[in-house]
Amino acid sequence: MTTWIIRTDEPGEGPRLAVKDAIDVAGLPTTAGCQAVAERAEPAAADAPVVASARAQGARIAGKANLTELCMAADGVNPWSGTPVNPLDPSRVPGGSSSGSAVAVATGEADVAFGTDTSGSVRIPAACCGIAGLKTTNGRVPLDGVYPLSPTLDIVGPMGRDVAAVVLGMGLLEPGFTPVPYDPSRTVARLRVAGVDPAIDAAVDDALRRLGPITDVTSDQYVHAATANGVIISNEAPRYDGHLLDDPSKLSGRIERRLQQMIDVAGAGMLDWALGVRTALRAELDAILARHAAIALPVLTCVAPEPGESDEADLVLTTLVGQINVAGLPAFALPVPLPGSHLPASVQLIGPAGGEERLCGLAAALESVLG
Repeated sequence: MTTWIIRTDEPGEGPRLAVKDAIDVAGLPTTAGCQAVAERAEPAAADAPVVASARAQGARIAGKANLTELCMAADGVNPWSGTPVNPLDPSRVPGGSSSGSAVAVATGEADVAFGTDTSGSVRIPAACCGIAGLKTTNGRVPLDGVYPLSPTLDIVGPMGRDVAAVVLGMGLLEPGFTPVPYDPSRTVARLRVAGVDPAIDAAVDDALRRLGPITDVTSDQYVHAATANGVIISNEAPRYDGHLLDDPSKLSGRIERRLQQMIDVAGAGMLDWALGVRTALRAELDAILARHAAIALPVLTCVAPEPGESDEADLVLTTLVGQINVAGLPAFALPVPLPGSHLPASVQLIGPAGGEERLCGLAAALESVLG
């Protein structure tokens, strides 16, 4: 049962929707995967707007999906609510923080899922579980009724077994959402970042070349933006969760440590630097996107790792993804074959702000050529 915090299995004919338990569903408590929050949580008075929109189009809530504690870990491991099982390899982490959302669709227990993504929390579990997921443009989808981590960076996005399921999820968020078919006359820019397993890079390159020629590009700001992501979160998350340190017995040890580290980072006065990086990165990526249909790079530097006691897995998992939250751009995660491995790689397709329609069209074209 670790896929779910609460299973509802609402009857009906519409698509089964898994809702990450950081998003309000009327009549159910929102726990954020945390004992301290769960013990104080009252049933939500109303659906979050994203859930209300989905219901209005016939979606039925399959349940509230599990997640990492307070959305603060990328591996999907949760000592309190349990860790969803990676259906591709039970010895590997499912990825997080939207772990249950990814597993629910990967196992067929839901047709589509809503997750949240602040540093990769839709894309990372999608990559670990071999499904598709979309980080939406910052500000495009309303965050009312969503448990906050860092409102500057937080988004709600859909997850599904394939591109069509993600498009269905976007339609539940925005009635009438329609992908724009990929224009093959526009090339894809291939962003090169150090530290990626060469086999992963090769798998992503092979997948992209089946669609058409690719152009290598670099980014001066990308490496700095990972740190900027952490600085922005550290300045915002303690406003919502800092009070939980008053009774640390209700937190896991690593989340207690992280909250304290965030408070320390927030006191270091780096926010102006981080916001400067955000402006510079956005300008850099916008300039590339003015010349290309999308920017592509892997979601993960390696395949889904095994769980570990240290924070190393989290650092590995978030290396390539939180930067896009800083830039505020949409990013589609799509599995691609990894020769010689029972686990897939995953390509991250980054589009211009508000460009989800074209990004979904590109993802569909890539999925098609991959067979």
